Order: sequence, then structure tokens, then C-alpha cells
Amino acid sequence: MSARQWGADLALGVRFAFTGGREGWTRALLTAVGVGLGVALLLLTTAIPNALDVRHDREMARADISFSDERLPAGDGTVVVAHADTDFRDKTVRGRALEPEGPRAPLPPGVEKLPAVGEMVVSPALKDFLESDSGKLLRERLPDRIVGTIGESGLVGSAELAFYRGAEGLAPHVDGGRVVRLEEFGFAEASTERMDPVLLLLVLVVFVVLLMPVAVFIAAAVRFGGERRDRRLAALRLVGADGRMTRRIAAGEALAGSVLGLVFGAVFFLIGRQAAGRAEVFDVSVFPSYLDPSPLLALLVAVAVPAAAVLVTLLALRGVVIEPLGVVRTVRPARRRLWWRLLLPLAGLAMLYPMIGKGRSHGDFNQYLVVGGVMLLLVGVTALLPWVVETVVARLGGGAVSWQLAVRRLQLGSGTAARMVNGIAVAVAGAIALQMLFAGVDDDYTESTGRDLTRAQMQVDVPGTAPLDDAAEKLRHTEGVRAVYAYYEGTLGDRRKDPERSTWATVGDCAALREVAELPSCRDGDVFAVAGAQWDTDMPELAESGRTLYLDPAYGGDPKTTQVAWPVPGDLKQARPRTGLTGSDRGGFLLTRGALPAAAVPALSGQVYLALDESVKDAREHVRNTAAAIGPLANATTWSDTRQSGRFTSIRTGLFVGAACVLALIGASLLVSQLEQLRERRKLLSSLVAFGTRRRTLSLSVLWQTAVPITLGLLLASVVGIALGTVLLKMTATPVRVDWASVLGMTGVGAAVVLVVTLLSLPPLLRLMRPDGLRTE
Repeated sequence: MSARQWGADLALGVRFAFTGGREGWTRALLTAVGVGLGVALLLLTTAIPNALDVRHDREMARADISFSDERLPAGDGTVVVAHADTDFRDKTVRGRALEPEGPRAPLPPGVEKLPAVGEMVVSPALKDFLESDSGKLLRERLPDRIVGTIGESGLVGSAELAFYRGAEGLAPHVDGGRVVRLEEFGFAEASTERMDPVLLLLVLVVFVVLLMPVAVFIAAAVRFGGERRDRRLAALRLVGADGRMTRRIAAGEALAGSVLGLVFGAVFFLIGRQAAGRAEVFDVSVFPSYLDPSPLLALLVAVAVPAAAVLVTLLALRGVVIEPLGVVRTVRPARRRLWWRLLLPLAGLAMLYPMIGKGRSHGDFNQYLVVGGVMLLLVGVTALLPWVVETVVARLGGGAVSWQLAVRRLQLGSGTAARMVNGIAVAVAGAIALQMLFAGVDDDYTESTGRDLTRAQMQVDVPGTAPLDDAAEKLRHTEGVRAVYAYYEGTLGDRRKDPERSTWATVGDCAALREVAELPSCRDGDVFAVAGAQWDTDMPELAESGRTLYLDPAYGGDPKTTQVAWPVPGDLKQARPRTGLTGSDRGGFLLTRGALPAAAVPALSGQVYLALDESVKDAREHVRNTAAAIGPLANATTWSDTRQSGRFTSIRTGLFVGAACVLALIGASLLVSQLEQLRERRKLLSSLVAFGTRRRTLSLSVLWQTAVPITLGLLLASVVGIALGTVLLKMTATPVRVDWASVLGMTGVGAAVVLVVTLLSLPPLLRLMRPDGLRTE
């Protein structure tokens, strides 16, 4: 067969798709919508790497961190930047206080003019939030007048909450940490840290799991209207076309629908691209300009989708005999064979088997084996599901009329029902495996903070310029605060500069000191030595009466002016360490307020630990508002009992965002598929109604036709997902345990999507169940 003949037959199929009357273009339109939804998500996926790169570049361009040990001197081109981040309920607000030191002070990206004291420029999302009723409490914390908005170049996402405010008096607090002096914003990374092998495995599996359902849906979409198309092709046999020619013509029709689907997909992508600029999923947002697909990957999608459409159509017609007088499809089909369907998941397991037990200590996992093995296991779901559905429904018997109608329909054409739920079964299987993997390795990337949340839930850092007693009193009278523990904290060394031995110094009243040590007795003016605390080996030698120690010793560079000599008193009392509020035992010296020289206060930092009344609504927000009123450098933080790796959290967030997009595609594609199935059975439904069948019975039969395959699909997905999750856990050398909550949750989500689609298809079903549907032309 020449390429010219192939081209002519494909072109003829394309013509039939658009000039074959309402049936032809309706089928082409349905195929285009189904393919277009898949293409849109593929284009979105190809744009994700660029979006992540742009977000990272924006973050680096506005970076205000000093990595130099040498302090930058003030000048006409410098600005002092203080970190003023805050939280509001479950949102993080990025904040910076700016104090220009000359006319040439640098501007942060996205800011046209530095705000003066009492002014601030904010992100558009923060401006809208502060002006809304929901932002009244946050507005008390940020009372400055809004004089402008931050441009896109200064934000990492459209929904980011961020502000720059004017400030003064920051220069004396420059410490290279929270307060820095800069000549310019941004920095270039010198090197890229190597990613943990297990995290790299997670990334690979996430991409495969998210993309496989899309590919399955596209393959199913090109087969929309297959039965009617085959009956039309039978007419071509009457005018001399042979079987091979009709198959090529059918492939041409599929090609036309897929190419139109590419156009639809581009339109859907552009619409979704604009909508993405107004959406926030799991605290992640982007600007539309971020979502630019890679040209090479977009070209690959443009070529692969039509090629797959032709290939899927030719494979689907292998078992269909198109004769001049009809399509041989009504006879009892041959039973599906199981052996070759088992080869796919077994081959996938064979590809993953060599990496079992590798863990993170034996280098990276082979990317090709991981991708290939996971793909074969998930494709195995699509191969096994038709056999499972056919085998089960063949054994189903009598029942209500609606049940019998549904079962008989499934027995006559179980393949169509299986194709409809293939995508969701693949998505659920992959999601279960990923949830097992995430749950299994979660402990490796999560560590305990050691904080005792039963004694305190928040901490406020009080700058040296604000009296600690006044700050503690304001916090004590804040709504929702139950108890306040205030301390001055610092370091004591045996020399002013580069001490050989050092220890902690903690200052507070007797009630507060009893929270960090077991005191024999206490009154104002006492000093205690706490020996035996973990990591404090220098304390025995430093606790010598009359020895001179230095508060806040310098490490490198010139000694700081705040250093104060402090003689160890002769009436030193002994105390035993106790697990403190921060979760660790604290050694060193404990001083009551009367024992602290006034000159030593600037050398110490103020810390206030707060116990909250959880029954008070927005107690944490009231504390943050009070902290903001104490001073621009006062920082309120909320304690948590665990701390998680940033990369691990980012990958999990990416999974949730991608899963949300895939579920949206699943729902939309299932709805299109369901409507196409109903359209094909319009005359049958109308005939049953004309003979007196109740609409309620027909509606229930449609529900059963959906419920039976999806139940079988979810059961198969659970088995495959657990098997894949087990293998992945063994690959990471992690103990295998099934996260049944995730398994039930994923299957429940899949069932909910199908239920919603079924409910949405009921109104069109009721319109189709009319006797006038028997009319024909």
C-alpha cells in the first residue's frame, strides 16, 4: 500500500468528518472537546517547569539576604531592610520595612518609589484583602497608608500577600539576619544542591501518575461515536471500498477530530491560562505570563495526539467486521483473554524489581526504569479492567427491571463502559500508590520541634529598643492570652572576643525561671547556676565565684560595643535543669531581674512565651496585632510540634495542585463521554418510553450502568495502587504499611466524581427519553 493511497483515504475520512451531515460533525465536535480537554492539561503540564523557573527567578531577584561576613557601610546607595513577615490565619504575608540611607537607595523589583514612614506599597491581592470585611483585623496590624501597588516583577504569584513599608531607626539593628543593609536586591545562586534520591523518585512518580489519566482520556475520546461511525462505514462497502480502506477512512475521521481537538485544546489552555491568574490552589498562584509551554514539548503534543488517534482507531477496529450490509458486532464476541493483559503489570514490576532495597544511600534511581515500570503498571489497569467488567457482568442475573436493563446493556458492550471509567481507575491507582509513598517516607522528612504546646503556643521576639516589661504587660492584657513568660536571653563567654568557653544567660522573674529549671527557693536578686544540662559542658568551669564573664561576646571581627563585663556572684545558688518551654533543658546562669545590671540589657534579647486560650476566636491574630504595636521589629511566631522539609512539602503541594487539575479534567471528560453514550442510545431510549417504560426505571438503569463498572474499576485500582505503593516503599527501603485512610479517601473521591457526573447527565437523559426521538430523516 502506497503512502499516496494512505493519504487519500485519510483525507477522505477527514472530509466525511466535516461534510457527513449532523452525525459527522457532532461526532467530530464531541471528539474535539474530549481531546481538547486532555490537550489543555498536557499544555499546562508542559508549562509547569517554566512557571516554577519564573517563580524561582522572581524570588531570587527580590532576595534581601546578606551572605557576607563583612558589614556593608552606610552610603548614598544603600537601604536597610528589616523582615516584617506575618501570618493571618492560614495565610502568610511577606513584609519588609525599608529605610533608605541615601538618594540612590536601590528599589525592590516591582516598586517604583520607596515608601516614606507611615506609607506602604502592597500587592494587589493584599490591597483587595485589606479593603474587604475579612481583612479588618489584619488592617489593625498594617495601619500605614497605601500609596501604591507592587508590580508583577516583584511578586511570585497573583494571589501573593506582600507589602513594603517605610521605616526609620533600623540602622542600629543591622545584624545580617532579620535586618540587613543592601546595595542591591537579588543574588545569583552559585550552585544547585543535589536532590535527595527519594525526593527525585517522588517527582518522577508524580509526573507519571498525573499524566497517565490524561493520555487514557485522550485515547478514549477519539473513539466517541464509534458504533454509528462503523454503521456509516458499512455504506462505503456497498460502493466498492474494501475492509482496509474503511479502516483508513475511520482513522481519517479520528485524525480530523484530534486535529480539531488540538485547536480546542489551545483555546481551552488560553482560557485556563487567564483563569489561573485569578486562582489559588493550596496557597500556590501564578501569573498568566508564567504559563508558557516549552515549544519542543508543545510540538511533541501536537504530533503525538493525532498519531495516537490514528493508532487507537486502527487497533479498535481489529475485532470489528464491517460488511456492506452492516457491522458484525451484534453476535456474541469472543471472550477476552487474560494472559496478555497480565503481562503489562508483570513487566512493570520486573522493571522496578532491580531497584528494591536501594533506598537513598545507593545513588539515584534509574529514571527510565521508574517511568517505564510505573507506566506499565498503570496501563495494566486499562488492560485488565475490560476483562474484569466482562467476567463479572457475565455472571450477573435477575433483579429489578432497571437492573436487568443495565446488566443486559453491559453484557452486550462492556468495553464501552470500561473505557469510560479507565481514566478514573488509573488516576485512583496512581493516587493510592503516591499516598502510600508519601505516608511511608513522611517521617524521614518531618522532625519534632520539641516544643511543649501544652505550656505555650506562641513566641514574641522583643527588640532591645522596646522595654520587655512593657511588652509583656501589653501581651498579658491581649485578648486570648492566658499566661505570659518573659525572659531576657543571651550568651556569656570567658573573653570579650572569640571565647573558649561560653554558656547561656537567662533573666526573668521567679515564676518565669521556674519554667526552665527546678529552683530550691527564689527571690528577686538571686542568681542560679544550672549544671548538667545537655550540650552545656563549659558550665562547671565558668561558675566560679568572682570570675568575670562577658555578655554577648564577639565571634570574629571587632568586639561589639554592647558587651558588658559581669562578675559571677559569691552567693551563687545551684539549680537542676528542667525541660523548658522550647522542649530542651537549658543550662547556664539564671538571673532574677534584681541581679541584672542595667547596662547589660542592650546585650540581651527579649523573648516572651505565651499560653493561649484556644476558645477565643482569632487569639493568635490579636497577639500578632499587639506585637506589631510593640515595635516594627517585634516578631510573633506560632509554635508547631513538627517541622517538615521544604522540598518535600513543595512536592506534596505540587501533587495536590496537579491532582486538582486532573480531577477537573476527569469530571469534564466523563461528562462528555456520558453525553455521547446517551446520544448514541437516543432511539433505544425513545423506543422504551414509547412502549411504556417509566422514566424512573430508565434513569436507574443508566445509574447502574455507571455504578457497576466504576465499582469494579475502583476495586481494581485499589489492588494495583496498593501493589505499586508497596513496591515503591520497598524501593526506598521503607517499612511497608498500607495507609487505609488514603485508600478509602482516594476511592471515595473517584466515586464522588462519577456520582456528580451522573447527576449532571440526568437532565439531558430526561430530554432524550421522549417518543419524538424516534423521528428520523
